[in-house]
Amino acid sequence: MLYKQKSRLVVDEVVFTEPQPKEVVVKIAASGVCHTDLHLIERSMEPSNLPMVLGHEGSGVVEAVGEEVTLLEPGDHVVLTFSPSCGKCYFCTLGRPNLCVTPFHKGGSGRLRLDGTPRLWKGDQKIRQFFGLATFAEYTVVPEETAIRIPRDVPLDSACLLGCAVTTGVGAVINTAQVEPGSTVAVFGIGGVGLNVVQGANLAGADKVIAIDILDRKLEWARDFGATHIINAFREDVNSRIREITDGLGADYAFEAIGNVQVMAQALRSVRRGGKTVIIGSTERGKLLSISPGELLSDEKILMGSRNGSVRPRTDIPMLIRLYKNGRIKLDELITRRYPLEEVNTALEDLQKGVLARGVLIINRTLN
Repeated sequence: MLYKQKSRLVVDEVVFTEPQPKEVVVKIAASGVCHTDLHLIERSMEPSNLPMVLGHEGSGVVEAVGEEVTLLEPGDHVVLTFSPSCGKCYFCTLGRPNLCVTPFHKGGSGRLRLDGTPRLWKGDQKIRQFFGLATFAEYTVVPEETAIRIPRDVPLDSACLLGCAVTTGVGAVINTAQVEPGSTVAVFGIGGVGLNVVQGANLAGADKVIAIDILDRKLEWARDFGATHIINAFREDVNSRIREITDGLGADYAFEAIGNVQVMAQALRSVRRGGKTVIIGSTERGKLLSISPGELLSDEKILMGSRNGSVRPRTDIPMLIRLYKNGRIKLDELITRRYPLEEVNTALEDLQKGVLARGVLIINRTLN
């Protein structure tokens, strides 16, 4: 639980309510530890009311269902998504459910239900759920649209990464940028999301996949996930090196997976005329990106954003599981270390130090 920003999380006891209509109780098996959780702790995201249970990349088993639930039943294994969709609004019918405008929660990053009530309590104190999920906990209560059923033979500790890192990275390549076979892809920032951009680029048939980071260990991870070239940004001039690799043209596609506005501008400069740059990383609140409009006008470059990999959770997550089972994408190898819930602060510290591709909290060992 986060009681105060820029402070350590506290493992505490809270009470969860019975599920209301169209809601389910999920017993959490595992939760990925993401930089987005760190961003909230460090006040680099939109301020939200505290206290709050963090975590937005989780998997588990449905424990109970409320009235009117039609998508799930107790015992179902699920991955939780922070991009629920109604299936009826303009964007859902357009095939872009990650942009759904139907509200399921209120309250920014730390969410309550639409009527202002919470599903987690500590005494008479309302406890908010990060992105409406709160996966750093043994149980959570969520709308049924938030829980995506998966096969029971998929390891839940690996499956939790489908809630954010994998869908965000692979989805940005396949859904948002629609990378073409034979192209050159540059990936700026090799964390959990960046590694999934690398494997997404390979899945799309890219010919050259260039990984850029400042840590050699991360660049070696990128090689393991299919990068054909690596660039250490501390030791090399990134754009000159990319031009060299691409015969002077620049990359066809660049992905920024850090959330740094200077790196975003660098990524835009790295692509060829007519190339695409996709912004994935979350920036600090109030940060502005400075670019030359002439670079867009004269060179017809495309600058675009990708929210959670333009994910279509009910089709993309099952598709990614099939690819995982067929050995075409890696999930297990993304996990650098597993931690018990009591070591959540250690996991966050390790993430900040850059020693993790993905750390995973094992919350209910009997489910994994």
